[in-house]
Amino acid sequence: MLWSLVVWLASAALILGVLTQRWWDPWLARSGIDWRAIPWRWYLSGYPATVVRMRWRWKQVCLINDLSISRKPTRAVVGDLAVKGTALRPIAPSLGLPRLTKTGLVVRVRLNPGQTPQPFIAAAEALEHAWRVHRVRISSPRRGELIVTVTAGDSLRGKGTEIHQAPERLLAARVGRIEDGGAWVLDLRKVPHWLVVGATQSGKSTFLAAWVRRLATQPVALVGIDCKGGMELGLFESRLSALACSRLEAVGLLDALVTELQQRMAVCRAARKRSVWELPEDERPVPIVVLVDELAELYLSDGSRQSRDEVAQCSTLLLRIAQLGAALAIHLVIAGQRVGSELGPGVTALRAQLGGRVAHRVNDSNTAEMALGDLSPDAIAVSQSINEDEKGVAVTTVGARWMRARSDLTTTDQARAVADENAHRTPNLPALARAVMAGGKQI
Repeated sequence: MLWSLVVWLASAALILGVLTQRWWDPWLARSGIDWRAIPWRWYLSGYPATVVRMRWRWKQVCLINDLSISRKPTRAVVGDLAVKGTALRPIAPSLGLPRLTKTGLVVRVRLNPGQTPQPFIAAAEALEHAWRVHRVRISSPRRGELIVTVTAGDSLRGKGTEIHQAPERLLAARVGRIEDGGAWVLDLRKVPHWLVVGATQSGKSTFLAAWVRRLATQPVALVGIDCKGGMELGLFESRLSALACSRLEAVGLLDALVTELQQRMAVCRAARKRSVWELPEDERPVPIVVLVDELAELYLSDGSRQSRDEVAQCSTLLLRIAQLGAALAIHLVIAGQRVGSELGPGVTALRAQLGGRVAHRVNDSNTAEMALGDLSPDAIAVSQSINEDEKGVAVTTVGARWMRARSDLTTTDQARAVADENAHRTPNLPALARAVMAGGKQI
């Protein structure tokens, strides 16, 4: 009961603060805090009620899901028979003090001797039902302890909200929000290459549009490879320094990018620098972001010798850019509906170089495993649970962990308008444009 008393006293203090708003509202205004954006409903009623449910039902949930242990043996001998039963007084793990967050709470659980995290991870859905929360995630940072992260509501509900504040850091783009309510920021300086997968109507194209929309306002060069005739990336053509619409054009463009890589390596070697980011700003070459839409089109072959040669060239050139591009400010964003090992060993080798992952709803498990298999089996299961109504929702890497996220809704008109408004920012890279034109003449 002491627990509940502490929670309700804290809630009473918050309510008192709301009633005396006229005293502290000027202070909030001076400090730049928007009190209307604070989730008062969760702080004042949701959090205390959830804490009470957690404490009240913890032992019951542990008993039902076999998360408790007994100090006495569960086997006994009655005459000549060995009898196995359930202990009458099971002992549940110790539940710590919940720490309040903006979208939920975090609580530490101390396991009993001999217990492992796996049964608790498997029982996460049961905890969600018992505590009446949206999501429960369980991790084990050290032996004998669990960190239970509770998300009270679905912060990804809806079609996404427009975010006007753009980060100041070059090559960083705020494209949506993650499930804990924070901003979804993709930083190519931290994670230089990305793999994006998603079925038709899953929100993959909208996600790419939201990303390019943010990068279009920055002093970077955007280069596109869209073997669907440029239908997707063609929306941004006025902001693209080069656009390849066929595999042959893509071969020429990728070859020119590798040449650009070699020139930048020579500059760094002459300046005795390991990276272009160590060069003075006025001597630093412009960053290049290479957008590849529908990767499978570059790897599919009709069996002819020319087709096989083109596939081999694309595979080799993409892999070289992925291996060398991070230090030379050339970044890859690879997208596709289906990205599986059946496309060939080149795709698997390329995947290993793409540290960032975004997985929307997919139609086959092979694609989900290719995108998230080296992160966590749980991430694969979550990505496959995304339904048709959750457009824009994806599982992504956030730091050293994975999380659900949702990109901002970007319409076709918005994408075209942003490209046209920022067309004057397009760097002139004539070597890349000539490579595309030369590839097109060979068709």
